[in-house]
Amino acid sequence: MTETATDRINLSAPWIDERDEELVLEVLRSGWLSLGPTGPRFESMLADWIGVPYAAAVSSGTAGLHLCMRLAGVGPGDEVITSPYSFVASANCAIYEGATPVFADIDPHTFNLDPAAVEAAITPRTKALVAVDIFGYPAEYDELLPLCERHGIALVEDSCEALGAMYKGKPLGSHGHPAVWAFYPNKQMTTGEGGAVTTGNEDEYELLVSLRNQGRLETSSWLQHGRLGYNYRLDDISAALGVGQLEKLDRILPARREVAALYGELLQGVDVETPLADDADHVRSWFVYVVKLPVGADRSGVMERMAAQGIATAPYLPSIHLQSYMRERYGFSEGMLPVSEDCSARTMALPFHARLERADQERVVEALRGAIR
Repeated sequence: MTETATDRINLSAPWIDERDEELVLEVLRSGWLSLGPTGPRFESMLADWIGVPYAAAVSSGTAGLHLCMRLAGVGPGDEVITSPYSFVASANCAIYEGATPVFADIDPHTFNLDPAAVEAAITPRTKALVAVDIFGYPAEYDELLPLCERHGIALVEDSCEALGAMYKGKPLGSHGHPAVWAFYPNKQMTTGEGGAVTTGNEDEYELLVSLRNQGRLETSSWLQHGRLGYNYRLDDISAALGVGQLEKLDRILPARREVAALYGELLQGVDVETPLADDADHVRSWFVYVVKLPVGADRSGVMERMAAQGIATAPYLPSIHLQSYMRERYGFSEGMLPVSEDCSARTMALPFHARLERADQERVVEALRGAIR
């Protein structure tokens, strides 16, 4: 890294290079822009990287979560438990199928679902659990999976922020249940828009492939459809970008770890709580770098003062149940999920990506120190 700082420090930036351009150009010149050979190539590389037999590329992580609701047989009258401290798609996927989202509170240190809260939220109507690996930190699957098995609940892993994370020595996505990934430009790797669902079950994979492609069956002609499906395909241009990203993912992830480690050093002595460190069972994949401000701190004021210095920040994450449409539709209100609500009031994302310059990180930290004061 060089020591030069930039005028404006953005919240995130993808790692795009000449190899990505070359692969995308190959697809453009081929004339085969969708349903060509590049999609299966990307899927095979992704499955191999995660260590599972099957990967179905889709148009977004949200699409992947929705398809997993179909895999689980979720429908009207059912309940789906998930985390309130996540992106809205973790709950919206249940609503798409006419089910009701049920929120369980989170652990104040991991920011992931508290298994005891999940157990307390289970009712006879509970059909599925969407466990979120928030900010790339693995959820407690050794506790959540037995809960699901005991109650006959489908477990869906929302790993949209966690590509490359490890739980109990195994990559996320390889623990025996469907996992969903997202490749928006702020993620560890990007296909522009796009996502994927990985599974070890061939029947689930075949259903995913049909559902994402308008419900066509493998034996169907182009305009014959065997079931209700969706246009959730990933085009070959996006898949080509994904191939380039996977080729250098073993460089991207360590680079993000280095940026996170430097933030950890620079933030010593600053009045914020830094992200939870890894342990023997949990190895984070760095998606964002989120700090928790002190109780009573004026987060909006801190963000405004940093913005005035050309430094982007974001309030990561608002609690889903307090979003206006959730309040209106389900009557959710403050005080229902106190841990999530406290985190939502005090957590803030700093600029973070694989090639963030040291000088920029130093500038971010000094600005944060001054803004808190």
